[in-house]
Amino acid sequence: MTLLTDHLRAMAGTFADEVAYRVVDGGQMTFGEWEAESNRLARALTDLGVAKGERVALYLEANEALRFMIGYSAVHKAGAVAVPTNTRLSEAELARLLGHAEVSVILTDQARCPTARQLESALASVRRVVVAPETGDTGDPAWSWGETAVKHDDSTYQVPLDAEDLADILYTSGTTGTPKGVAIRHRNVALIPGAPNPTFSGRCWLHSSPLFTFAGIGFIYNPMQLGLYGVYQPRFDAGRWLEVVGELQPQFVFLVPSMAELLVAHPRFAAADLSSIELCAIGSAPLAPATLRAMQERMPEAAVSNSYGMTEAGPAYCSMPKGESLKRVGSVGQPMPPLEVRFVDDEGEDVETGQVGEVLLKMRGRQREYYRDPEATSATWRDGWLHTGDLGRLDEDGYLYIVGRKKDIIIRGGNNIHATDVEAVLLDHPAVREAAVVGVPHAVLGEDVAAVVVLVPGSDTTLDALREHCAEHLADYKVPRRIETADELPRNATGKVLKVELRQRLADQPLTRSPS
Repeated sequence: MTLLTDHLRAMAGTFADEVAYRVVDGGQMTFGEWEAESNRLARALTDLGVAKGERVALYLEANEALRFMIGYSAVHKAGAVAVPTNTRLSEAELARLLGHAEVSVILTDQARCPTARQLESALASVRRVVVAPETGDTGDPAWSWGETAVKHDDSTYQVPLDAEDLADILYTSGTTGTPKGVAIRHRNVALIPGAPNPTFSGRCWLHSSPLFTFAGIGFIYNPMQLGLYGVYQPRFDAGRWLEVVGELQPQFVFLVPSMAELLVAHPRFAAADLSSIELCAIGSAPLAPATLRAMQERMPEAAVSNSYGMTEAGPAYCSMPKGESLKRVGSVGQPMPPLEVRFVDDEGEDVETGQVGEVLLKMRGRQREYYRDPEATSATWRDGWLHTGDLGRLDEDGYLYIVGRKKDIIIRGGNNIHATDVEAVLLDHPAVREAAVVGVPHAVLGEDVAAVVVLVPGSDTTLDALREHCAEHLADYKVPRRIETADELPRNATGKVLKVELRQRLADQPLTRSPS
């Protein structure tokens, strides 16, 4: 069986002095440094008593990305299970998640050390907090120093593992409820399967999604498997992103929709040099058609797509062929074998091609499950099919369209309304930068349509004008009866809008505007 760490060993053996990762406005490390430092840390974890299968939390600031990558590799080399940890969670939320995972060691940095120490005191399972030294001006990614560096040599180190051993526990973002831990085994941890094949083009992949997310974890090994080095932007800034693209000429870039919207709105977007980009993947949430069109028009030679994936589905993915995104606005591409897709109604019966139903996915032999939660596992994976909770359809050419979440359907007076349909119309208005649509309780209709929008700075549009715009493009029952403005939408660490929070906020606030 091929391990992720086998790919690192192969790259370090062939391209030891090549830069493997670079942090924007930060440090960098070579493949050789990555391999050596992760061997040292893996030995240190073993010396601390971390046994095969024990859970180790990675709890580091975004600007400590190089240490996060070293730590992730070291945990696997020690035979332990990596638990990437969301730095935006409260101490109480962290205690619940890390307690559920029963982590034994927390790898952290100077900034997060106080919280990690509190967790050490609160959780019986935590035996040790390992704190990285100050990075300093050099951006040194090393975890060890002084006598520790001498004690632990950097030669090859790997605790034997097999396919069924746990590799990671990734906690889902929890936009609709309590986060769950997805158990990922070594047989399905690699998003790009295959044996190590060391190649290096000198070109790069630019990424900005948090490393503790599904998209972020994939970024750690995927670039090297494609012969690229990785460039990580710890905190997204649209202007700096455009500068980095011009300077480094990346081949691949990954964004979340909110980042794409900020880029399109940036005054330098129209003149920026984006010619090097061959693949622009925009994922983690639905993308407004107007934003996709703007991105594709600025990168006519690139494949720009709203990629579809989820932690539970692992390596399942769709492909959007070059030149197809503007022809099929709203599609996330064609499901790629061995991925199988079905669409079912509320009774679990298959719907006809072109009809909307819940999206079911199957990856034979690569099914995942929830960690220590058999009830949630059996409710989500049934007869080998992953019930995603997403609503979608397949067109006659086999392209998948995601139209929303089952819980995003607003039933107004018996009429089903997909929130994404209304959001797309609002985002087509030039004064609207962001929009989120939710259902709110109504005494007669059951639910009514409410929208929260973030306006472009300096816009003088009115709520009546936005409502008239919706009325021109939507059926009358889909037009939001209530529209509110906000300075920003609440989002989680992956950029997804927290609609649960919006619904609660709207329920708690008096109606600002509700025309008949």
